[in-house]
Amino acid sequence: MTNLELVLERAESLLKRLELYLPIPPENPDWKKVIACRWRRASGRGYLQPVTIPDTINIRDLSAIDEQKKLVDMNTRQFVASLPANNVLLTGSKGTGKSSLIKALLNKYYKKNLRLIEVDKTDLHELPEVIDLISELPYRFVIFCDDLSFGSDDEGYKTLKVALDGSIATTSENILIYATSNRRHLLPEYMSENLETTYKGEEIHAGENVEEKISLSERFGLWVHFDAFSQEEYVNIASYWVKKLAGDVYQVDDHIKRRSLQWALERGSRSGRVAYQFAKNEVGARQLREITKSVSR
Repeated sequence: MTNLELVLERAESLLKRLELYLPIPPENPDWKKVIACRWRRASGRGYLQPVTIPDTINIRDLSAIDEQKKLVDMNTRQFVASLPANNVLLTGSKGTGKSSLIKALLNKYYKKNLRLIEVDKTDLHELPEVIDLISELPYRFVIFCDDLSFGSDDEGYKTLKVALDGSIATTSENILIYATSNRRHLLPEYMSENLETTYKGEEIHAGENVEEKISLSERFGLWVHFDAFSQEEYVNIASYWVKKLAGDVYQVDDHIKRRSLQWALERGSRSGRVAYQFAKNEVGARQLREITKSVSR
């Protein structure tokens, strides 16, 4: 072992010992002031870390997903009204507004006591602990799992299955799980698994591996799929963000539209995320040029 490796090992050991003396985070934030938290770990325990600067996206900012907005908004309205509502799985192409829709609905309904807790995939085994902390509070909580997927040898999905529906204890009525994923069944699918399919008369019966993968997504009561944007939809989204970021000062002409398409071509994607990135670059660069001109005069 080199001197550097020895120093690093001792430093890591010291940090672990010091962690035991750090203040223990509070079990719950002040939900009257906090609308969103992330699940984190410190001093060997999990805690809810308030999001000090939440995303301010508005549901009106999301274009070309009207049907998806309608479905998830209706489910969320039922939830905040203390009516029966479903856990939601949002799947489809990247950058189409799956995560943004959940954040926009939080901004729409937080005054009606809706709150959001983001839990990373690696922390899903701690879901029971999260649920215990909030199950008796007078708020409606969406547990948000973003970009969720599991490898073929990843056992973490079993914890999620139990949290969704499968435990001997009923999940509290003030908690729902909203998850986004590029995979409809959350797990990789292989051609070899199709060989397990059997036939009984005219009925098709999937093999055990396929059934196991389908069983997880089926525990979400509401599936909402997001398709990739067409060229026209992408241009409309880019134009919207240019006008919004510029405060309607700039006219979106054919030149800007062509630039937005070139931007998408260079990145190999016509997603809403790419459209927003183009708008920030376009408006920021133009405003910087105007500032430079005014200073040089």
